[in-house]
Amino acid sequence: MPQGCRAAVYARYSTELQDERSIDDQLALCRDYADRNQLIVVATFEDRAKTSASIFGRDGLARMMEQAKTRRFDVLIVEALDRLSRDQEDLAHIHKRLSFARIEIRTVHEGIADSVSVGLRGLMGTMFLDALKAKTKRGLAGVIRDGRHAGGQTYGYRPVPGEPGKREIIPHEAETICEIFSAYVSGKSPRTIAGELNDRGISPPRGRRWNASTLNGNPTRGYGILRNPMYDGRLVWNRVTMVRDPDTGRRVNRENPIENRQEVEAEHLRIVPRELFEEAFARYLKQSAAASSGGLTKAPPRPFSGLIRCACCGSGMSIHDRYGAAIRIRCSAATESGSCGNKARYRLDKIEEAIFERLRAQLDRPEYLNEFVRSYAEERRRLANAARQDRAKIERAAADTQARYMRLVEMMARGLIEGQEADAQVLNAKRAAALARAELDLVHADTNVVELHPQAAAAYTRAIADLSSALKRGDGRFDAAAVEALRRVVTEITVHPKDESRDVLVEVRGNMESLLGLDQQVVGGPMVARGGLEPPTPRL
Repeated sequence: MPQGCRAAVYARYSTELQDERSIDDQLALCRDYADRNQLIVVATFEDRAKTSASIFGRDGLARMMEQAKTRRFDVLIVEALDRLSRDQEDLAHIHKRLSFARIEIRTVHEGIADSVSVGLRGLMGTMFLDALKAKTKRGLAGVIRDGRHAGGQTYGYRPVPGEPGKREIIPHEAETICEIFSAYVSGKSPRTIAGELNDRGISPPRGRRWNASTLNGNPTRGYGILRNPMYDGRLVWNRVTMVRDPDTGRRVNRENPIENRQEVEAEHLRIVPRELFEEAFARYLKQSAAASSGGLTKAPPRPFSGLIRCACCGSGMSIHDRYGAAIRIRCSAATESGSCGNKARYRLDKIEEAIFERLRAQLDRPEYLNEFVRSYAEERRRLANAARQDRAKIERAAADTQARYMRLVEMMARGLIEGQEADAQVLNAKRAAALARAELDLVHADTNVVELHPQAAAAYTRAIADLSSALKRGDGRFDAAAVEALRRVVTEITVHPKDESRDVLVEVRGNMESLLGLDQQVVGGPMVARGGLEPPTPRL
C-alpha cells in the first residue's frame, strides 16, 4: 500500500479493573507505527471496559465498521488482533468485511494481518478465554471452600471492608428476614407478607416494592428469600453457568446439574434458626405436593380472563378467593404488593352476567348496528379522501418511520443500544411504522359500501347465550368457541370502585369490526369505529 494512505486506529481494554491509561498507551503506540510507515491517522476509535468475547455493545468498533463501509480510511492499525476480538467467529467477521472494503488490518508487532494470522489468532484467543474461565472458576471454588461469598450483594449481608469475599450480617435486615420466615410458617402467603412489609415502609432488596416473587424466587435454583440457603448458614455455589448468546451478545444463565454444585457450611452467616428454616421448607414441600396431586388447582379459564383491569391503577384483576360458589376478584397490584389502594373484592359472575346482558341487548337492536355500519363507512370514506390529498406526505412519513425502525433494529443487533429503554424505542418505532403503513393503505383503499355480516350478530348472540347458561350451571365449563367469538368483540374491561354517586361501574371497550368481517383499522392511534359499551353493574 502506498505511503500517505489514510489510517484509523482502534484501541480497547477489557474491564473497569484495568487502567484507563491503557487506551492512551495503545493509541500512542499505534500513532508511532503510523509515523514510521508514513501513514496519516484520520480517525481513532476506542472501547473502554468492553470484553473481547463479543462485538456487541462496543460503540467504538461499530462506528469504525460503519466508516469502513464508506472507505473513510485505507488501513486499520491495532496494537494486536486481540484488541479487535478474541472470538474466532467475530475476528473472522471483522477481517472479512474490512477485506471486502479493501482495508488492511495492521498490528504494531506483526504487521499486515492475513487469513492465516487471523485464523491462528482467533483460535489462540478462544483458547485463552476458555482457560481464563476455567482459572476463574477454580479460584471461586477456593473462595467458597474458605467460607467466603463468591457472588454479588445478598439482602441481609454487606461486604467486610478490606476483606474480599467476606460478609457480615446487617442487623435490621436480618430481623426482617426472620419476620418473613415466621410469618410464612404461621400460614401467611408470600403475597400477604409482601403487602404488610410495604405498608410498614420497609425497603425491599431491589426496586421500590416488595412482591410475592421477592420471597418465592426460583425454588429450583435456591433464589428468593424463603429459599436462600445462606440464611440457613450454607453457601451453595455453581448453581448456574453464564453463557453468551452469539446472536445478541447478552449473557444468559443455564442451570447446572445438582451434582455439579458446591456446598459448604457457613454458620457465621446464619440468620434464620435451623428449626424455623426447616419448618418453612416443609411447608413449601407440602404445598408443592398438594399442587402436584391436584389438591391445589387453579380456577378454569373464564370468558374474560386477562381482560379485566383496575380503574385505579391500570393493573390486571385476578381471582382472590371463593365465597361459597362465587368467585371474587381483586386488583393484582393491591394483592401482590399493596401498591394500589383499591382493596375491594368483586363478584366475577356478576360482572360477567352484566356484560352478557348489555351485549345481548345491544346486539338485538338492529337500529344500533345499522347506525354503526353507516358511521363506519362514512368515517372510512373521509379518511381515505384525506389520505389521497396528503399522499406525498403520507408516503414520506411511511418511508421515514420504516427506516427509523430498521435502524433501531440494526443498532440493537450490533449491541449499540440495549436494555429496557432500547426495547421500548424499538417497540414504539415498530408501532409508528405500522400506523404509517395503515395510513398509506388508505391512499389505495376503495370506498365500497360495507355491510353487516349476515350471520355475525346472530352468532355472537348465540355465544352469549351459551356462556350465560354455563355461568348459571356453575360447573366452570365454558365452550371454547363461544369464548373465542366473544373475545373478538370485547377487548378491555375496566372495573371502577363504588363511590357515593354510583354503584360499581364496569366499563367495556371493544371493536365491532368483527360484525363486518373486517380487520381492525388502525389509523393515527385509536381504532376506527371502535364501539364503547359501559354497563353499570350494581351490587357486585
